[in-house]
Amino acid sequence: MILIPLLGGQIPKAVPMFLENTVNQKEQFGWIEVICGSMFSGKTEELIRRLKRAQFAKQKVEIFKPTVDSRYDEDKVVSHDANEIRSTPVPAAANIRILANDCDVVGIDEAQFFDDEIVSVCNDLANNGIRVIVAGLDMDYKGNPFGPMPNLMATAEYVTKVHAVCTHTGNLAQYSFRKSDDDNLVFLGQTGEYEPLSRAAYYHAMGMDKTPSKKTNSRKVNKRKKSG
Repeated sequence: MILIPLLGGQIPKAVPMFLENTVNQKEQFGWIEVICGSMFSGKTEELIRRLKRAQFAKQKVEIFKPTVDSRYDEDKVVSHDANEIRSTPVPAAANIRILANDCDVVGIDEAQFFDDEIVSVCNDLANNGIRVIVAGLDMDYKGNPFGPMPNLMATAEYVTKVHAVCTHTGNLAQYSFRKSDDDNLVFLGQTGEYEPLSRAAYYHAMGMDKTPSKKTNSRKVNKRKKSG
Protein backbone atom coordinates (compact mmCIF):
# COMPACT_ATOMS: atom_id res chain seq x y z
CA MET A 1 0.00 0.00 0.00
CA ILE A 2 1.06 3.60 -0.61
CA LEU A 3 -0.23 6.75 1.07
CA ILE A 4 -1.50 9.67 -1.03
CA PRO A 5 -1.32 12.98 0.89
CA LEU A 6 -4.47 15.09 0.80
CA LEU A 7 -4.98 18.85 1.15
CA GLY A 8 -6.21 20.57 4.31
CA GLY A 9 -4.55 18.26 6.80
CA GLN A 10 -6.78 15.32 5.94
CA ILE A 11 -5.68 11.80 6.71
CA PRO A 12 -3.66 10.35 3.81
CA LYS A 13 -5.58 7.94 1.62
CA ALA A 14 -4.22 4.41 1.27
CA VAL A 15 -4.30 2.95 -2.25
CA PRO A 16 -2.98 -0.41 -3.51
CA MET A 17 0.38 -0.31 -5.31
CA PHE A 18 0.60 -2.37 -8.50
CA LEU A 19 3.30 -5.02 -8.41
CA GLU A 20 2.05 -7.59 -10.87
CA ASN A 21 -1.19 -9.12 -11.99
CA THR A 22 -2.21 -12.75 -11.69
CA VAL A 23 -4.18 -15.12 -13.88
CA ASN A 24 -7.93 -14.52 -13.70
CA GLN A 25 -9.66 -17.79 -14.50
CA LYS A 26 -13.00 -15.99 -15.08
CA GLU A 27 -11.56 -13.73 -17.77
CA GLN A 28 -11.31 -15.11 -21.29
CA PHE A 29 -8.49 -12.75 -22.26
CA GLY A 30 -4.97 -12.55 -20.93
CA TRP A 31 -2.63 -9.58 -21.06
CA ILE A 32 0.93 -8.49 -21.83
CA GLU A 33 3.49 -7.27 -19.30
CA VAL A 34 6.70 -5.68 -20.57
CA ILE A 35 9.82 -5.27 -18.43
CA CYS A 36 12.29 -2.95 -20.14
CA GLY A 37 15.44 -1.00 -19.38
CA SER A 38 19.17 -0.85 -20.01
CA MET A 39 21.83 -3.48 -19.53
CA PHE A 40 22.35 -4.47 -15.86
CA SER A 41 19.03 -2.96 -14.78
CA GLY A 42 17.52 -6.22 -13.52
CA LYS A 43 15.12 -6.99 -16.40
CA THR A 44 15.81 -10.71 -16.50
CA GLU A 45 15.93 -10.86 -12.71
CA GLU A 46 12.41 -9.41 -12.54
CA LEU A 47 11.20 -11.72 -15.31
CA ILE A 48 12.50 -14.77 -13.45
CA ARG A 49 10.93 -13.55 -10.19
CA ARG A 50 7.47 -13.28 -11.75
CA LEU A 51 7.77 -16.63 -13.53
CA LYS A 52 8.92 -18.49 -10.42
CA ARG A 53 5.98 -17.07 -8.47
CA ALA A 54 3.65 -18.41 -11.15
CA GLN A 55 5.36 -21.81 -11.01
CA PHE A 56 5.00 -21.87 -7.23
CA ALA A 57 1.26 -21.30 -7.72
CA LYS A 58 1.15 -24.47 -9.88
CA GLN A 59 0.43 -22.53 -13.04
CA LYS A 60 1.67 -23.96 -16.33
CA VAL A 61 4.59 -21.78 -17.39
CA GLU A 62 6.66 -21.81 -20.58
CA ILE A 63 9.74 -19.63 -21.06
CA PHE A 64 11.36 -18.75 -24.38
CA LYS A 65 14.47 -16.92 -25.51
CA PRO A 66 16.13 -16.32 -28.91
CA THR A 67 18.67 -18.96 -29.92
CA VAL A 68 21.22 -16.20 -30.51
CA ASP A 69 21.48 -15.64 -26.75
CA SER A 70 23.71 -18.42 -25.38
CA ARG A 71 25.98 -16.30 -23.17
CA TYR A 72 25.43 -18.16 -19.91
CA ASP A 73 23.50 -21.28 -20.90
CA GLU A 74 21.91 -22.65 -24.06
CA ASP A 75 18.74 -23.94 -22.38
CA LYS A 76 18.22 -21.49 -19.51
CA VAL A 77 17.36 -17.86 -19.02
CA VAL A 78 20.14 -16.59 -16.76
CA SER A 79 20.44 -13.14 -15.21
CA HIS A 80 23.76 -11.34 -14.68
CA ASP A 81 23.40 -12.30 -11.00
CA ALA A 82 23.35 -16.00 -11.96
CA ASN A 83 19.63 -16.41 -11.17
CA GLU A 84 18.21 -18.87 -13.68
CA ILE A 85 15.14 -20.66 -14.96
CA ARG A 86 14.83 -23.34 -17.62
CA SER A 87 13.75 -22.09 -21.04
CA THR A 88 13.29 -23.12 -24.65
CA PRO A 89 15.52 -21.36 -27.22
CA VAL A 90 13.69 -20.63 -30.48
CA PRO A 91 15.00 -19.21 -33.79
CA ALA A 92 11.92 -17.12 -34.60
CA ALA A 93 8.86 -15.65 -32.92
CA ALA A 94 6.52 -17.94 -34.86
CA ASN A 95 7.88 -20.94 -32.94
CA ILE A 96 6.54 -19.50 -29.69
CA ARG A 97 2.98 -19.53 -31.01
CA ILE A 98 3.32 -23.25 -31.78
CA LEU A 99 4.98 -24.26 -28.50
CA ALA A 100 2.90 -22.18 -26.08
CA ASN A 101 -0.34 -24.15 -26.27
CA ASP A 102 -2.29 -24.79 -23.05
CA CYS A 103 -0.14 -22.44 -20.96
CA ASP A 104 -1.23 -20.12 -18.19
CA VAL A 105 1.87 -17.94 -18.37
CA VAL A 106 4.45 -17.39 -21.12
CA GLY A 107 7.76 -15.67 -20.43
CA ILE A 108 9.98 -14.22 -23.18
CA ASP A 109 13.48 -12.91 -22.55
CA GLU A 110 15.66 -10.70 -24.78
CA ALA A 111 12.62 -9.81 -26.89
CA GLN A 112 14.54 -7.11 -28.78
CA PHE A 113 16.38 -9.84 -30.70
CA PHE A 114 13.21 -11.40 -32.10
CA ASP A 115 11.69 -10.50 -35.47
CA ASP A 116 8.71 -8.14 -35.70
CA GLU A 117 6.27 -11.05 -35.60
CA ILE A 118 6.86 -11.24 -31.84
CA VAL A 119 4.30 -8.42 -31.45
CA SER A 120 1.46 -10.34 -33.11
CA VAL A 121 2.54 -13.55 -31.35
CA CYS A 122 2.29 -11.91 -27.92
CA ASN A 123 -1.09 -10.37 -28.76
CA ASP A 124 -2.43 -13.68 -30.07
CA LEU A 125 -1.35 -15.43 -26.87
CA ALA A 126 -2.94 -12.73 -24.72
CA ASN A 127 -6.15 -12.90 -26.76
CA ASN A 128 -6.24 -16.64 -26.04
CA GLY A 129 -6.23 -16.07 -22.28
CA ILE A 130 -2.48 -16.30 -21.58
CA ARG A 131 -0.50 -13.97 -19.34
CA VAL A 132 2.54 -12.91 -21.39
CA ILE A 133 5.59 -11.49 -19.63
CA VAL A 134 8.24 -9.98 -21.91
CA ALA A 135 11.67 -8.63 -20.99
CA GLY A 136 14.04 -6.74 -23.27
CA LEU A 137 16.24 -3.75 -23.95
CA ASP A 138 14.17 -0.71 -24.87
CA MET A 139 17.15 1.07 -26.52
CA ASP A 140 20.18 -0.14 -28.46
CA TYR A 141 23.73 1.04 -27.80
CA LYS A 142 23.13 4.09 -30.00
CA GLY A 143 20.21 5.19 -27.84
CA ASN A 144 17.56 4.30 -30.44
CA PRO A 145 14.39 2.23 -29.83
CA PHE A 146 15.40 -1.42 -30.15
CA GLY A 147 13.68 -3.75 -32.63
CA PRO A 148 10.07 -4.69 -31.77
CA MET A 149 10.24 -3.34 -28.20
CA PRO A 150 8.42 -0.02 -28.90
CA ASN A 151 5.43 -1.84 -30.42
CA LEU A 152 5.39 -4.36 -27.58
CA MET A 153 5.38 -1.54 -25.04
CA ALA A 154 2.59 0.23 -26.91
CA THR A 155 0.28 -2.80 -26.98
CA ALA A 156 1.06 -4.07 -23.45
CA GLU A 157 -1.33 -3.52 -20.55
CA TYR A 158 1.55 -3.13 -18.09
CA VAL A 159 5.02 -1.67 -18.72
CA THR A 160 7.72 -1.68 -16.04
CA LYS A 161 10.87 0.32 -16.77
CA VAL A 162 13.76 -0.67 -14.54
CA HIS A 163 17.02 1.25 -14.20
CA ALA A 164 20.64 0.40 -13.56
CA VAL A 165 23.06 2.59 -11.61
CA CYS A 166 25.40 4.73 -13.70
CA THR A 167 29.01 3.58 -13.33
CA HIS A 168 30.25 7.18 -13.76
CA THR A 169 27.82 9.32 -11.76
CA GLY A 170 25.92 6.98 -9.47
CA ASN A 171 22.62 8.30 -10.85
CA LEU A 172 19.89 6.23 -12.47
CA ALA A 173 21.08 4.80 -15.79
CA GLN A 174 18.88 4.12 -18.81
CA TYR A 175 21.56 3.88 -21.54
CA SER A 176 23.68 0.85 -22.47
CA PHE A 177 27.10 2.19 -23.48
CA ARG A 178 29.18 -0.16 -25.62
CA LYS A 179 32.85 -0.05 -24.73
CA SER A 180 34.04 -2.09 -27.72
CA ASP A 181 34.48 -0.85 -31.30
CA ASP A 182 32.08 -3.44 -32.73
CA ASP A 183 29.31 -1.58 -34.58
CA ASN A 184 26.96 -4.53 -35.18
CA LEU A 185 23.53 -3.86 -33.73
CA VAL A 186 23.30 -7.37 -32.27
CA PHE A 187 26.36 -7.82 -30.09
CA LEU A 188 25.91 -9.95 -26.98
CA GLY A 189 28.10 -8.91 -24.11
CA GLN A 190 28.65 -8.73 -20.38
CA THR A 191 30.33 -6.22 -18.07
CA GLY A 192 33.46 -6.22 -20.24
CA GLU A 193 31.60 -4.92 -23.30
CA TYR A 194 28.86 -2.74 -21.83
CA GLU A 195 28.26 -0.40 -18.94
CA PRO A 196 25.08 1.42 -17.86
CA LEU A 197 25.23 5.21 -18.04
CA SER A 198 22.96 8.10 -17.10
CA ARG A 199 21.86 10.59 -19.73
CA ALA A 200 24.66 13.05 -18.97
CA ALA A 201 27.37 10.38 -18.78
CA TYR A 202 26.17 8.71 -21.98
CA TYR A 203 26.17 11.95 -23.98
CA HIS A 204 29.66 12.79 -22.72
CA ALA A 205 30.92 9.28 -23.56
CA MET A 206 29.42 9.44 -27.05
CA GLY A 207 30.91 12.89 -27.65
CA MET A 208 27.50 14.48 -27.96
CA ASP A 209 27.67 16.92 -25.04
CA LYS A 210 26.52 20.51 -25.45
CA THR A 211 29.92 22.17 -25.02
CA PRO A 212 30.62 22.64 -28.79
CA SER A 213 27.28 24.36 -29.36
CA LYS A 214 27.97 26.78 -26.51
CA LYS A 215 31.32 27.73 -28.08
CA THR A 216 29.61 28.27 -31.41
CA ASN A 217 27.07 30.59 -29.80
CA SER A 218 29.80 32.64 -28.09
CA ARG A 219 31.61 33.05 -31.41
CA LYS A 220 28.42 34.35 -33.01
CA VAL A 221 28.04 36.89 -30.19
CA ASN A 222 31.66 38.07 -30.61
CA LYS A 223 31.15 38.50 -34.38
CA ARG A 224 28.06 40.60 -33.74
CA LYS A 225 29.97 42.83 -31.31
CA LYS A 226 32.82 43.36 -33.82
CA SER A 227 30.40 44.13 -36.63
CA GLY A 228 28.57 46.60 -34.37
